[in-house]
Amino acid sequence: MKIGAILPQLEIGADPAVVRHWAETVESAGYNHILAYDHVLGASPEHRPGWTGYTDKSLFHEVFVLFGYLAAITSTVELVTGVLVLPQRQTALVAKQAAEVDVLSGGRLRLGVGIGWNQVEYQALGVRFAQRGERLTEQVDVLRKLWAEPVISYDGAFHQIEETGLNPLPGRRIPIWFGGSAEAVLRRTGEIGDGWLPQNAPDDEAREQLECVRAYAAAAGRDPAEIGFEARLSLGRVPEQDWASYAEGWRSLGATHLGINTMGMGLKSPGDHAAVLRDVLPLLQAD
Repeated sequence: MKIGAILPQLEIGADPAVVRHWAETVESAGYNHILAYDHVLGASPEHRPGWTGYTDKSLFHEVFVLFGYLAAITSTVELVTGVLVLPQRQTALVAKQAAEVDVLSGGRLRLGVGIGWNQVEYQALGVRFAQRGERLTEQVDVLRKLWAEPVISYDGAFHQIEETGLNPLPGRRIPIWFGGSAEAVLRRTGEIGDGWLPQNAPDDEAREQLECVRAYAAAAGRDPAEIGFEARLSLGRVPEQDWASYAEGWRSLGATHLGINTMGMGLKSPGDHAAVLRDVLPLLQAD
């Protein structure tokens, strides 16, 4: 099971030197990948009673710009979106940005995608909130075709492309993983996904969901063993004495990856986040 570090972007700030130090620390510590969340806009709660999501005070680095920066200052870690809210973005532009990050990083991008939940953000970006699941499925097809061929044409429900293409091409099939736990996500992962990003604990529900993904894969004529699973361990939500057993629980379920989240621990500085990640990794690795 490969272990990665989740960028503590709600708590890391905007100083590029700090981001660099954090990334260099986790790479030198031996982490396999760096995962970053995605949001473009945060809603002001001032006139939204009961708002519980991210707000305008929540700091999010834009993932593709961030990964362009990280591609230049790291050399081995995989760069993972976890997850990019794909339906609220233009597909061809995502294809271009992802291909560029993959080229400049030497093939280190893994694209985790999802439909999102923030209707306010969709509205501000000029994209309809409805049908976002159907749009995402078609987007994945378009992305893969744009990455694979110099010139494509496409006539779909949401995309009309006529004899056009990307340059440079990534030169490989960039992995696309799906985030979420709805039945539609499990089906989509099994049928067309390269991997799945669950957010559960390693419990009976997670086991059932994993079995669903594998069953959908088998029904689609795919080898379920080829689908990856990346779980998440939020250190601030799991008692310290249970961290190792939590990781082992996912390992026993067949998880291929585990992301470590240090947000919400009450840490005082980005350097503290990096230090915790450095120190905890040996505790989570299998003997």
